[in-house]
Order: sequence, then structure tokens, then C-alpha cells
Amino acid sequence: MRRLYQRIQRYAKFKRPSELAFDFTLLLAKLPPVSERKLKTWEAAGLIDAQTAARIRAWEAENGRPLAIWAVIGLGALAIGLGLISVVAANWDAVPGEVRLAIHLAVLAGVLAFMWLRGADLTARQPWIFEALLFVTGVLGLTFMAHVGQVYQTSSPLWQPFAIWLLLFGPLLFAKGQSWLAALTIMVGLQFVVWGHVSVYGSEIEQAGRLRALSVYLGAMAGVPLAFAALGAFMRGRSERGPFWQRIEQLGIVYAVFGASFAAVAAVDRLLTPDRFDVELGASLVVALAAILAAGVVFRARQTESGQSTAAVLGVSALVVVLSAIMPGGTIVAALLFFALWGSIAAASLHAGWRGVFQIAVAILAVRLITLSFELAGDLLGSGVGLIVAGLLVIAVAWGAVRISKRFAPKAGGDQ
Repeated sequence: MRRLYQRIQRYAKFKRPSELAFDFTLLLAKLPPVSERKLKTWEAAGLIDAQTAARIRAWEAENGRPLAIWAVIGLGALAIGLGLISVVAANWDAVPGEVRLAIHLAVLAGVLAFMWLRGADLTARQPWIFEALLFVTGVLGLTFMAHVGQVYQTSSPLWQPFAIWLLLFGPLLFAKGQSWLAALTIMVGLQFVVWGHVSVYGSEIEQAGRLRALSVYLGAMAGVPLAFAALGAFMRGRSERGPFWQRIEQLGIVYAVFGASFAAVAAVDRLLTPDRFDVELGASLVVALAAILAAGVVFRARQTESGQSTAAVLGVSALVVVLSAIMPGGTIVAALLFFALWGSIAAASLHAGWRGVFQIAVAILAVRLITLSFELAGDLLGSGVGLIVAGLLVIAVAWGAVRISKRFAPKAGGDQ
């Protein structure tokens, strides 16, 4: 809706009212079905006239989607699918393992062949179907590996089949993906590989007493997903699928912010032995180096306000991770690090015009203020006083956020 208003304002500068009303009708045609209440509200506010409202109603009546019918069809398809699964499950042991694997592989090959033959047409006309097929292909590939292990009674660490799956199907998702679904699938697969590998080999390195190697290893593995931010930023302006690479970059940023937030929260009860402190500090420095490298790539690849803000968020996340390892533990220290991180995110959002991110940052800061009041209170009276103080601070933060937002006017839907 915000984009609609922006386009209306742009058209209004050089079009006559009649032309503007017609274009407004066309723009509304691209929105989800408009309710009668909305039409009456817009008409009463003077945004549209009676003739425009009538044309919108006529268009909606002619082009409306029968959601109820599609819901019934979907339920029928779901029932058929569940029935087939039940039939197969009931006779699972009666089917030889090699036959099951052959059927599984044939289904996977059939989906891949269909995507190869019809992929271009589906991408142009119905991209969501192609995205669903990509996801189904990835799931079929992953379950095929599990199926092989079940038939031949093999065992291996969980990260290994995920690593093989990522090597086989990751390039397909990177080359053809366009939506959040494909981007999240790759990120989730990478997370399983990284942390599964750490769960197996991290303890072996620690038991061997190689603490310096352990710190470098942990930091390097934790920093691998940060490559998403650099890769996404580099490819956004070099690919026709810019929105997909934007999502890849955003997932890398979310990973960095989540990791820094976790590090700040974990600083509350940090009681480390000298050896463990060295390991955590070394790992934090390696992760911070990875984040700074990613920030440099983002800053160089996207020399815009959005790119500057993204690089700044990565840099602040790196700083918070290191400070969380260096500074002594405690509630106040942890809270200050958390506030510094999300306050910086809010400031970067104002610079780049990320209205939604700014609002999320303010909301998280407000919630953290409330939880901090409980952490600092020692009894019921203290909790009550703390809640009152926290409530006043939350109101002050919200008021300041509104004032800052109005003054600096970050544009909605900015380039993120």
C-alpha cells in the first residue's frame, strides 16, 4: 500500500485528474481483493470518486479469485497425497529396498526433467510453481540420502549427508532460486553442515588439548554463513535475479545480528576459566574478522546509503562479539552491549530509509528494557518499581522514535 501511495504522488505531479483516476484503478487491480469497506473509506476520503469505485467493483467481480473453491481443491489434493503416503507406509516393508530407491530416484529425475523442459516457461508465467518445484527437488534429494542409509543400514554424522546434499543441490538453488523459500533452504542446509561439523570435531580438538586450534576452528566455522552477506551484495547488481540475491544478503545480515545479540545476552553469566577465556576470545576475533571482511565486500559492491548501513551493521556486530568476550560478565554490561547493537541498527535504518527495520529495532529495545527491569529487581517491590521505570523508558523511547522518524523521514520500502 505504501508503494501505491508513492506512485500516486509521483503520477499526480504531471497527470490530469481523469488520467490519474484511471491509473489509480489499474494500480488497485494489482493489489489483493479490495473490500467494500475500503472502497467506501477511500471514496469518503476523496482518494477516488464514485465512477472509479464502480470500475474497481466491476473489475473485482470479473477477476476475483474463487478462494473457497481453491481451498476445497487444495484439501482434496492434500487428502490424495496423505492417502498415497498411507498406502506406501502400510506396505513399506513389503517393497524391496532397491525398488524403493529406484522409485525415489525416478521421481527425482522426473521432477528435474520437468523443470529442465518447462522451467523457463514456468519462471515467466508462474514463478511460484517453479519455486515450489525447486523446494520439492531439494527435499527429494535430501530424503533420498536418508533413504539410502535406511536401506543399506549405514551410519554417519548428520552433517555429512547435508554436506553432500548442499554440494549437489546448492548450485541448483543458487542458479534458479528467486524467493525466500530457496534462500532459506540453502541457509538452513548450511547451518546443519556447519554446526553438525562443530558438534563432532570441536569436542575432539578440545579433548586433544589444542586450544588455539579450537579457537580458530570455532571462529572460522561460525563465520562461514557470513559469506551470504558478501555473496548477496556482490551478485545483486550482476544478476537478473537481484531480489533473490538481496534475500541471500539479508539472511547473512540476520545471522550476524542474531549471533551478536546472542553473544551480548550470554555475557550476563560469563564465568570462564583462563583457558576457556582464550578460546572464546580467539573464536570471537576470527568471527569478527569474517564479519569485517563481509562488511568490506558489501561496502565496495553497493556504494549506496543502504550498502553503507549494511556494512555498518556488520561492523557493529563484529565489535559487540569481541566486546562480549573481553568485558566482564554482568547484567548491566550485557544490557549495554545489547542496547549498543540494536541502537546502531536503528541509526543505520534511519540512514538507509529502512522503516520496517527501524520499527523492529525500537520494539526490540523496548522489550529488552522491560526484561531488564525484572533482571535487576530483587523482590516484588523492586519488580514493580522496575516495571514502572521501564514503562516510562519505553514510552520515552517510542516518543523519541516517532520524532526521529518524522524528522529524518525514512522512506518506506527502501533498498535493503
